[in-house]
Amino acid sequence: MEDFAYILDYLASGLPDQKRFRREPVAYGIGDSEFKILELTPKPGVALNAGEKVYIGKEMEKREKIAHVKRRIGYDGLTSAAQGELPYILLDIVKAKEEYFIKFFNSASPITTRFHVLELLPGLGRKTLLSFLEERKKGIFSGFEDIGKRTMLKTPDKIIAKRIELELSDPHQKYYLFVQKPRKEER
Repeated sequence: MEDFAYILDYLASGLPDQKRFRREPVAYGIGDSEFKILELTPKPGVALNAGEKVYIGKEMEKREKIAHVKRRIGYDGLTSAAQGELPYILLDIVKAKEEYFIKFFNSASPITTRFHVLELLPGLGRKTLLSFLEERKKGIFSGFEDIGKRTMLKTPDKIIAKRIELELSDPHQKYYLFVQKPRKEER
């Protein structure tokens, strides 16, 4: 269950395909823990900005800007503006949750005898993987900066954000590292 979401796009006049008299404001957001893409209904009179973090949890009295979560949607259900904003928001989330992703780097293991989970990260090939694992044997990584100094991965936060974006935008992935596999109606 998501407690917070980052706003990707806000349509104050509602969706353009709705009849004019039925239009109501709508916002698109992404959860900061499970990376669920959500369609949100803002409270009346509230304006939202892209990149803004809002509470969407179960405690209704804490919800200052969001009236309710309408539904979970797929990447293709986002507006083009929301799709354009997504990489920047994901990078912000990854940086804010650095400790979680460092645990991933420190504990990542092979999927099979010939394939390692780290090879699913964009731009990480066999040579980089082997040097990464050698450095990890010397001691666990303390942060993104430590990984950048000790390995060939100079921007691990961007690599993680790119993998999350790939998992969100391509529903036919075989492996999901950070995002829950989409339901059929979200594909």
